[in-house]
Amino acid sequence: QVQLVESGGGLVQAGGSLSLSCRVSGRTDSIYTIAWFRQAPGKERGFVSGINWGGGSTTYADSVKGRFTMSRDKNMVYLQMNSLKPEDTAVYYCAAGRRLGYDDNYWGQGTQVTVFS
Repeated sequence: QVQLVESGGGLVQAGGSLSLSCRVSGRTDSIYTIAWFRQAPGKERGFVSGINWGGGSTTYADSVKGRFTMSRDKNMVYLQMNSLKPEDTAVYYCAAGRRLGYDDNYWGQGTQVTVFS
């Protein structure tokens, strides 16, 4: 099993920044990918950014390109969010993939990000 614990969410004014963290523990040798997803009220959970656990280039959703930066340092994963918009308001989840691709994941409990104008 893999455990993921997110932190760093909060309330921020539009144009501001927040940094999310995710601590990954357990059977990390079974992880193929690590990613951030988000779910806004009344919407389905959607992909934000991701990378293969072994390294490589990071993939971003078009809506966050140029504003969000994902990074990893051993078993800590980060999401730096700049130039935040009200439409970025969502619960953000860290996800560890059981296989390549981002459709079969272990999930964290999520952290709320609220952006007000």
